[in-house]
Amino acid sequence: MITDPKEYIKRVDGAADYIRSALSNREMPEVCIVLGSGLGPLSSMAENQLEFSYSDIPGFPVSTAPGHKGSLITGMLSGKPVFMMNGRFHYYEGYPMETVTFYVRVMGRLGVKALLLTNASGGIGLDMKVPELVAITDHLSFYSESVLIGPNISEFGTRFPDQCHVYDPELTDLLVNCARDLQIRISRGVYAYSKGPQYETPAEIRALRILGADCVGMSTVPEAIAASHMGIRVAAMSCVTNMAAGISGNPLSEQEVLDNAALASDNSCALVKEFVKRLKV
Repeated sequence: MITDPKEYIKRVDGAADYIRSALSNREMPEVCIVLGSGLGPLSSMAENQLEFSYSDIPGFPVSTAPGHKGSLITGMLSGKPVFMMNGRFHYYEGYPMETVTFYVRVMGRLGVKALLLTNASGGIGLDMKVPELVAITDHLSFYSESVLIGPNISEFGTRFPDQCHVYDPELTDLLVNCARDLQIRISRGVYAYSKGPQYETPAEIRALRILGADCVGMSTVPEAIAASHMGIRVAAMSCVTNMAAGISGNPLSEQEVLDNAALASDNSCALVKEFVKRLKV
């Protein structure tokens, strides 16, 4: 929880000023892409790259999750300047929510207008095929400590933000249309947030299915809430890398997630590139 708003804004603006200064001779991106599991190869596809280790950016936390390199990349993707987060931060790593969403606040202060969040998830829908992609239309965050708890920072947004369209309907439609044009299987669904790091129990998965969730994971929701709080348009895509607990009868493993994310990597990268190409912010 943020206890000193002035100090937090100072940290956010310090990181933003560092990035802005480093990009003084470049066009400032208005799009940020978070590279979830399987999207690491996209980091090498941008032209005219400039890469910063998170540890070099003042105030930035460091990624500890497997497969998360921990660097901010800027460059040209599909003809447009973009930021790419090669690694994110999770509550289960021990970070408070204001740290998990710190980069979102920095992106907002830099003028980013659209945020594409990607992740790996467990499939709850019984008709899902692993790996497949899901365009997130809404979320369940019952397990989540609110990212907005504590003093509201009016420079970021209103005290009580509306949550009807956290995931921008127009951007979600664009994501789905791009996938269909590329003949990539995609569905629309509700993402359930789980704090982790343990996987969910079969009983929890049965409950989430009754509540309308299609997939479940340990990221994305805090970031989406922080972004919508700042007026940043959000699109989100999940790669179903395993069936959730109790469905297949097999124990869940991190390796299964990584292996199936890699199988979907080509489709995921192609879809993101097409989305950026068509995106109008």
